[in-house]
Amino acid sequence: MELNQLRCFVAAADELHFGRAAQRLDILPSALGRTIRLLEDDLGTRLMTRTTRSVALTDDGAVLLREARSLLALADGIAARIRARGRREAATIRVGAIDSAAAGLLPMLLHDFRARRPDVTVKLTEEKTIRLLPRLLSGRLDLALVRPPEKPDRRLEFLFLLHETPVVAVAERHPLASRKRVSIADIADQPLIVPERRSRPHSHDLTMKLFARAGFQARVVQLADEKQTIVNLVAAELGVAIVPRWTSRMAVRGVRYIPLTTADMKRLPLAAAWARGTRDPVRDDMLAMLKASLKRYAKEA
Repeated sequence: MELNQLRCFVAAADELHFGRAAQRLDILPSALGRTIRLLEDDLGTRLMTRTTRSVALTDDGAVLLREARSLLALADGIAARIRARGRREAATIRVGAIDSAAAGLLPMLLHDFRARRPDVTVKLTEEKTIRLLPRLLSGRLDLALVRPPEKPDRRLEFLFLLHETPVVAVAERHPLASRKRVSIADIADQPLIVPERRSRPHSHDLTMKLFARAGFQARVVQLADEKQTIVNLVAAELGVAIVPRWTSRMAVRGVRYIPLTTADMKRLPLAAAWARGTRDPVRDDMLAMLKASLKRYAKEA
């Protein structure tokens, strides 16, 4: 019985859905299924009953779930304490961020943090929320700037930071490009470029909800995962997109970013996340700076 097998089992037990559990762990559902089967073979008992429509714990599975949570919490605590000792000696912090935060909030934060802690080396990772959270749990990241999930993992702490302001990205030759503000009604008939919901649920749902609330059906013509790709597609005049205002800091020629009217405003939440129950002086210094400077940072969002 290995810790990785237990992590996979706990994720599947929490979600009772192999697809969602695999997404949370950043692995394929087939790999998750193989890992749990190996765990069952090793223990000589069925831990879950699985059909094409449902997953349920057996009695042995329920017992193992309680024990596995305790064991993983103990193992994670030990690992975090050892990593924190190493980081105190090396003075490093590993920070992850979603793309808009990497373009907007992170440069301001790191500028301030460098002035306060010039001795610290910051290692950055830019990724989607669904890929950053597993790295926090595995200890590969110390802090991450993410979209807070609808069902937060109990092993993580979340600190709400601010709301990012959405804007409409249009090609510079688009008929709306000269407007100072636009409404959802103004773009109701426009082809839309949106991110995949599987990888970016907040950004995808923002567009869908804005259109639904205004009484329109979103005319989606293109799905794309990365903000950089979405903005490049806008520049190529393939459609318009609703993106966070910080996306405008990405260097793409031929794109205008237009604010939405106040009536159509709905914002994107941004949070800081880290492993629950861990102590890290460098990370805590960065969090303290975030809290102290939030009002100033939020004005730019």
